[in-house]
Amino acid sequence: MVFKFLGNSLIDWGISLLVTVAITIIALTIKKIAVKKLKVIASQTQTHIDDILVGVLSSTHVLFILLEAFYFGAYLLELPATKQVLIARCAVIGLLVQSAIWGDKGIRLWLHDCLDRARQEDASSITSTAALGFIARLVLWVVVALMILDNLGFNITTLIASLGIGGIAVALAVQNILGDIFASLSIVLDKPFSVGDFIVVDDATGTVEFVGLKTTRVRSLSGELIIFSNADLLKSRIRNYKHMQERRIAFSIGVVYQVTEDQLRSIPKIIREAIEAQPKTRFDRAHFKAYGESSLDFEVVYYLTESDYTLYMDTQQSINLMLFNQFARAKIDFAYPSRTVYVVNSTDDK
Repeated sequence: MVFKFLGNSLIDWGISLLVTVAITIIALTIKKIAVKKLKVIASQTQTHIDDILVGVLSSTHVLFILLEAFYFGAYLLELPATKQVLIARCAVIGLLVQSAIWGDKGIRLWLHDCLDRARQEDASSITSTAALGFIARLVLWVVVALMILDNLGFNITTLIASLGIGGIAVALAVQNILGDIFASLSIVLDKPFSVGDFIVVDDATGTVEFVGLKTTRVRSLSGELIIFSNADLLKSRIRNYKHMQERRIAFSIGVVYQVTEDQLRSIPKIIREAIEAQPKTRFDRAHFKAYGESSLDFEVVYYLTESDYTLYMDTQQSINLMLFNQFARAKIDFAYPSRTVYVVNSTDDK
């Protein structure tokens, strides 16, 4: 008489056990070799993606491999339907949990890399980046938990509906806070500005000092701290001067009506020479634009190849001084507000 357990002989159980052990050993060997090869590749590249792949693959748990190996080994056995369903569900749950572990590990490694870069480039984005990572991990585990409950036979439709209604209620209650948080994440991901950037928002001007989950703080030129709500800030038109590659400068000058035609024709040339004499400038145009009330008006445009404001003011000052000197040599007078009154003296005939 052959001894059987759950309808299978000891030989069948032994073969199933051998298959399970063999699959486990092969899978662990493949994992070890793959991790070793990936580490070598990762050490030779600058990208962090392969480092994340190494970490994700290294997080593969032995129990997961053993459970999946047992699932395949169980195919060699003739088990009751209930036992087969139980083993299949355990295998699926193991796969879901391991997938969550992989995803969680990948998110944490990505977050660690982002935080390292943030400490060097934009320390204010640390809080928002950490919040983004927490939300991503929370969503991942909630989705996996719902899938596990569904696999176990629970009706999650009602649960999802309840969570949806509760989520809507909470969202309505804290919509302003959530709006600021999502705006903060948008600032971190899209980077319209970062700490140290000089920005203009409506009538406010200053340097960004901090970007938080709810507010952004800007230090104005006069010294006070201006605090913006992140949601309101992104609704405004933001002018970021840090990323300006070059500066376009337009200015006007006026000369008196008493100049001669030759003097008038020489003015654009004098202006051009004054601009081109300055470093890091590119002359664009200088034109006799209009007849003003008390002056002949010229419009001048040139480009400064750097965006630095101090350099712009130094350059403009040098241009103004050179124009003052050259106009004096050419006996061309700058105009100033004036009015000429003509008086006609007449006598009535009697």
